[in-house]
Amino acid sequence: MPTADIRESNAQFRGAWRHYAVTSPKGEVVDTPEVSIASANAPWPMLNTAFLPAPVETESALERSVTAAVSHFTARKVGWMYVVCEDWLAPSLREKANAVLEAHGLKRALSVMGMVAERLLPPTRPLPSLEVRHASELEALRHIADINALAYGSPLEVARESVAVPAMFQGDCRGYVGSVDGKPVSVASVVRIDGVAYVAYVATLAEYRQRGHAEAVMRHGLEEARQLWGLERTVLHATDAGRPLYLRMGYRDVARFGFYMPTPAPAS
Repeated sequence: MPTADIRESNAQFRGAWRHYAVTSPKGEVVDTPEVSIASANAPWPMLNTAFLPAPVETESALERSVTAAVSHFTARKVGWMYVVCEDWLAPSLREKANAVLEAHGLKRALSVMGMVAERLLPPTRPLPSLEVRHASELEALRHIADINALAYGSPLEVARESVAVPAMFQGDCRGYVGSVDGKPVSVASVVRIDGVAYVAYVATLAEYRQRGHAEAVMRHGLEEARQLWGLERTVLHATDAGRPLYLRMGYRDVARFGFYMPTPAPAS
């Protein structure tokens, strides 16, 4: 059975994407016994997601979930991704999962590690001096979109239309832009979900990486989450590139997730 941390990691992931969906102009949230969908119906597939709603024991149950997700997004003609928590698959099913998904035209595109920290550790190195500001106006939100687009190889206009949505970064979600000499170089966001600070949209321009800029922006946002909302516990889902930083900050591994996308992806 999944541990409480694994359940939390899944719930935080779905919760953040549900926030992005309901604050997007065309967004929708759909929950069925087979699949949980949180979709902005945006040009960027990363914001149109289907999740397992619960642990899966059998190949037929996974098959039903994938079929329901494919049917939903095929009707909407948008790019999308299916998110699988490997720890929610029965051990006998894990090695079969790729084949089940590939049979439906879905190929693994990315792996991330769900991580949690009860509280952050002190920095292990001096952090760079940069101006970090709360991003709420459209111009600042475009920096969040652009720097993430460059990090993930997405066209700028696709990311801007999908991410630079003012309603998305209001209320329980705050975006942050860190600048050096007036130039935006690193971004992040923090979403309040069920009493936890969920971190997303962490990205840094290539020429400024490995200098502590992302850590500085994250720490600023998480300190605001502590002051504004009283939150210490924080969750995120890390790429392999970002995971060493998060380990140094005090996060620990919880569960691995796979992102599966249609191949070829529908044109945006």
